[in-house]
Amino acid sequence: MSIALSEQEIIRRESLQKLRELGINPYPAEAYDVNAWAQDINDNFKANPDKYKQVTIAGRIMTRRIMGSASFAELQDSTGRVQIYIKRDDICPDEDKTLYNTVFKKLLDIGDYIGVKGYVFLTQTGEISLHVQHLDILAKSLKPLPVVKREDDGTIHDGFTDPEMRYRQRYVDLTVNPEFKNIFIARSKVISTMRDYFNLQGWMEVETPILQAVHGGAAARPFATHHNTLDMGLFLRIANELYLKRLIVAGFDGVYEFGKMFRNEGMDRTHNPEFTAMEIYVAYKDYIWMMAMVEECLETVAKAVHGVPVVQVGQNEINFAGPYEKLTMYESIQKYTQIDVSAMDETGLRQVCDDLGIEVDASMGKGKLIDEIFSAKVEHNLIQPTYITDYPIEMTPLAKKHRTKDGLVERFELFVNGKEIANAYSELNDPIDQRERLEEQLILAGRGDDEAMAMDDDFLRALEYGMPPTSGLGIGIDRLVMLMTNQSTIQEVLFFPQMRPEKKVKAPSVEDFVNIGVPIEWVPVLNKMGFNSVEDLKAGNPNKVFNDLGGMRKKMKLEIAMPAKETVMAWFDNH
Repeated sequence: MSIALSEQEIIRRESLQKLRELGINPYPAEAYDVNAWAQDINDNFKANPDKYKQVTIAGRIMTRRIMGSASFAELQDSTGRVQIYIKRDDICPDEDKTLYNTVFKKLLDIGDYIGVKGYVFLTQTGEISLHVQHLDILAKSLKPLPVVKREDDGTIHDGFTDPEMRYRQRYVDLTVNPEFKNIFIARSKVISTMRDYFNLQGWMEVETPILQAVHGGAAARPFATHHNTLDMGLFLRIANELYLKRLIVAGFDGVYEFGKMFRNEGMDRTHNPEFTAMEIYVAYKDYIWMMAMVEECLETVAKAVHGVPVVQVGQNEINFAGPYEKLTMYESIQKYTQIDVSAMDETGLRQVCDDLGIEVDASMGKGKLIDEIFSAKVEHNLIQPTYITDYPIEMTPLAKKHRTKDGLVERFELFVNGKEIANAYSELNDPIDQRERLEEQLILAGRGDDEAMAMDDDFLRALEYGMPPTSGLGIGIDRLVMLMTNQSTIQEVLFFPQMRPEKKVKAPSVEDFVNIGVPIEWVPVLNKMGFNSVEDLKAGNPNKVFNDLGGMRKKMKLEIAMPAKETVMAWFDNH
């Protein structure tokens, strides 16, 4: 038995062994065919009681009230909780009452998975319950769940609320805080609704490489790796744009992909190094058409999740029904700073940044400086869905030059609740212009801009074969789900957000205890008392430790000599 286990974990392992000794497999292999679920029973039993006369349900034991020869418990499945009623003579109709008296009452614990068969009825107090006639053990839980007490009015006591623990142990979080499952159910609905919308238009879902020889399609720092067989460096993709455009060259009219992107950048409330994006490219369209499509798509998503296009986000009601407000990049900066930057060169922009207290560095070119001004002074003001359009050419190496405005490109970003959630262009399909733009990116990279795009000769070769006029769009799925579920941090909408390495608790060392005079046979007893290190022991009260050792010796029926009080006192001598 591991001496690093808590007392609860030790007891559960002892119960596990006793189940096996009784001939019960705590982890059976056979399928367990359920025909009902908690939510369905609670919602529909009263209207149709005849449907629930032969019910099989499975889930975790979450509460128990043992009352002699009959007991109540709550069973939690994937849909919710239902009360079950277990009577000794019903599950043990013969002389042998072991299944109830020993197994259910003594060897099962909160968190164990069981399957039950029986019929649904109303108790004398009017509670919907399942009268159990047959019980099976499906999986023994060896770690105790956090105890979360819930009152009838919704008040929660001793909740599992620490964010780091919740994100790191999402399997525990969603067990004891099942209400958070609704976030991920909504996430699935967001993605499936968008997929259905695109499919109805005749656009095709595709897959593109995650490992790429050239990191392109966005301005971001990549994760680098190495392919041993090919002996070559590769990057986790920062975007899938350039591969999707290759498929437009190949003759597809519309292609889209939901996929993971990886950017080796900071982490905060709206950024995770690994995130989900949807990118779509449609031939013979432009960014003006794309704005109308996005409005229709997002309104459809909001209605699928909430039934209406208006979504509560913090203190704001966001209306996803179009049309959305449109501001050019220069107009938005002028609106919120009263400064016209449209004709400024790099020197003038640096002065504006200095005047506004915006920190910049020498690697930043004109486009980056404009972006810094916009991020600092404009973004947070854009609460209702707003298109920022017509970006300076320096900011967007992959977008087509504006058809009427020199120095700009046909691009928009959609901002909602102060954050960008979508980015779209009339795609650049002139291979000569594209090569020149990427060469300019190489110059920025030489100045130290580690987010500058790399040269992708194969992509340029594809463009030289000819790409039709195309509009492309990228949507950050995680941020969209944050909006649709009223969450303020990206970690809440990711099942498994990136975390710092978990601090490992040092395993107890028998040698450490022996070195301060503890007899080796007493080390497991101290561990069971919660002293997993000498430091833990020395922080305790010597007299209490001595008395508790005597109590543990009696409780565990140990046939080992009790250490003298003077011996125990010596363990606490810091010398």
